[in-house]
Amino acid sequence: MSRENISSGSTWEPIIGYSRAVKVGNQVFVSGTTGTGTDGRLVGPNDPEAQTLQALDNLEQALKRAGAELTHVVRTRIFVTQIDQWEKVARAHGKYFGEIRPATTLVEVKRLIDPEMLVEIEADAIILPA
Repeated sequence: MSRENISSGSTWEPIIGYSRAVKVGNQVFVSGTTGTGTDGRLVGPNDPEAQTLQALDNLEQALKRAGAELTHVVRTRIFVTQIDQWEKVARAHGKYFGEIRPATTLVEVKRLIDPEMLVEIEADAIILPA
C-alpha cells in the first residue's frame, strides 16, 4: 500500500516533521488545521466562527490535494480554547458537515500554539468508489 505525504508549503512542516495530510491507500488523515489564511496570518482574531470557517476551508483544500472530498470525511476532532464558544464553532462545522455528519469530538484544550488561535480541527477520510 502506498503512502503519500501532502504538504501545504508551511515553513513549519519540515521543522516539526509533519505533513498537512497523509494518504495511505484510500484513507486520508489531515493534521490539526487552524484558521490561518493563505498569507500565513490568522483569520478572525477573537472570532471562533471565522477561525473555524477558515480552518475548514484549509482542511477541504488539503483533502482535495489528496484526491478526497468533504463527503469522504468520517471523523473530525475539534479543539477549542474556550468551551463556552462551542456553539459558534459547532454551527460553523455544521455549515460544512451538516449533511455529511461524520463522527465528531469537540473538546477544550488549555491553549494552541498561538495564543490568538481559538480552534484547531483534524479530520480522517476514507475515499470510497463512486
